[in-house]
Amino acid sequence: MDTVQSYLHACPARTVLTTLANKWTLLVLASLRNSDGPLRFNELRRRLNGVTQKMLTQTLRALERDGLVSRTVYPTVPPRVEYAVTTLGAEVGDLFHSLGEWSEQHVDEILAARKAFDERPEPAPLA
Repeated sequence: MDTVQSYLHACPARTVLTTLANKWTLLVLASLRNSDGPLRFNELRRRLNGVTQKMLTQTLRALERDGLVSRTVYPTVPPRVEYAVTTLGAEVGDLFHSLGEWSEQHVDEILAARKAFDERPEPAPLA
C-alpha cells in the first residue's frame, strides 16, 4: 500500500493511524510493554497518572478490538481481569519506544523553539 494512501479519508489504514495517534494508546501500550507481565485495570490506571476510568476503558477496548492488547477474565469473585500487550501490540510498542527516545533526545531543542516562538513579537497586520 502506498504510504500516501493512508492519508486518504477512505483508506482503512487511516482508522489504524487514528487509534495509534491517541496519547492514551501510546501510554497504555508503553506501560503494558514495559511491565513484567499482565496488569489489572487499577494497576494500569495508577501508572497512567491523569487518565480517567472512562478514557482508560475506551482505550483498552479499542486496543483489544485492534488486536494490540489481550484481555483475560478469571472466574473469581469478584472477577479478576488482566490486560497484556500482544505480539502485534509489542511491535507498535517498539515504534512508540523509539518515538519516546527521540522525544527525550530533542526535548531541549523543542522547548527552546517553543520559548522563542512564544517570546517573539506579534507580526504587524498587513494593510
